[in-house]
This record gives sequence, C-alpha cells and structure tokens, in this order.
Amino acid sequence: MDAKMKLGIFLVLFSLVSLVLFNVKLFYIVGSESKYFTMFQFIGPIGGGLFSPLIGVLSVLLVELLANINSGIPLDALKLVQMFLPMVFAAYYFGAIKNNQKLTFVLPVLGMLLFWLNPIGREAWGYPLLWLIPIVAGYFSKNLFARSLATTFQAHIIGSVAWLYATGMAAPLWWGLIPVVLFERTIFACGISATYIAFNTLLEAVSALTKTDFSFMNIEKKYALIKL
Repeated sequence: MDAKMKLGIFLVLFSLVSLVLFNVKLFYIVGSESKYFTMFQFIGPIGGGLFSPLIGVLSVLLVELLANINSGIPLDALKLVQMFLPMVFAAYYFGAIKNNQKLTFVLPVLGMLLFWLNPIGREAWGYPLLWLIPIVAGYFSKNLFARSLATTFQAHIIGSVAWLYATGMAAPLWWGLIPVVLFERTIFACGISATYIAFNTLLEAVSALTKTDFSFMNIEKKYALIKL
C-alpha cells in the first residue's frame, strides 16, 4: 500500500471520528437557543497538525458539509461564515503557525478593526482586546498549550465578528461574555492539547507495534505518552 492510499484511509478515518464528535454537545453558545459548541472544537483543528494545513482544512470542510447535510438546514452566506470559516481557519492555523509566525497577528488585528467599526462593537470596545491573547500565545507556539490557545482564539475571532454583524447583540452582553470566553477558550485549548497528545500517542504505538510507516503524517513523537 503506497503512502497516498494510507493517507487517504487515515484522512477518512479521522474525518469519521470528527463527524461523531461533531454531534457530541458541550454547551450552548451564549445568545443562542439553538447553536452550541461540540467536541468537534477539540479535534477539528488538529488535522492541520497531523496531516498538513491544507489537508486539515479539507477534513474540516468535509465534516462540516456532511454535518450540514445531515441537519437539513439550508446554507446562506452568513451561515457559511459562522459554521465553516472558524474551524477551517483553526485547522490551517494549527498546522501552519510553527512555520509562519505572521499568522499570529493578522487575524486578531483584522478582527479588532472589524469589531470596532461596528457601533455596538465600539460600545463593547474591551471585548476584542481578548484577541491580544492569541498574538502573545502564537509566539510561544512550540508549547502545545500555547499553540492550542492561539488556535481556538483564531476561531473565536471569526465567530465573534460574524455574530456581531449578524445579531447586533447588545454591548452589555459582550462585556459580560469576557469571563465566559476566557473560561471556554481555556477549556477548548486543553481539549485540543489532550486530543493531539492522544492521537500522537495512538499513532506512535500503532507504528511501533505493527511496524507501519507513518512518515506520510506529521507525528510529533515528543507528545506521544507511550514510546515503544
């Protein structure tokens, strides 16, 4: 079996696991009675690290497309931005940040500007200051938790700006969300880190026990808990 076929098989398996986790609810998004975060927040971004940034993006798109088809909810331009772009960019960022530090500040700065251009955003001026966190964390991307924290905040930026322009949520609610965001993004960063460690450990163990060549994937052996 050649490397391309192995890559295709593992991409399908990874996407299937991601699709299952897409349907495991964590908690509702504040301001919405129907939208919620799922465990896809933990696994979606790491495809960019395990495979490559572009393949990670393809995996996210595949999972989100299948999930949307399954839900039967029609897509419009706004739903496309809210549903697809946050995790797409998170997957790309998680895989690319180690080799492209410029990604660290581009989206946070753009997000802050777009937020403050909105009248409600100017009233809630302190909320986008949260996006200084991924700028700082991104410069410590060799640390898995910092990399994961920067990644989940990149997704948060796109989701927040889209939510602001879509709903016009009142400024006091944005101010009240600041501690909630700090808590939820810390949880997501822990989840991304733990999931990445779990996959690296599993792949390293399978590689050692079956003598399978996983050179077509980006296994970071330092994150494998079991070294055989």
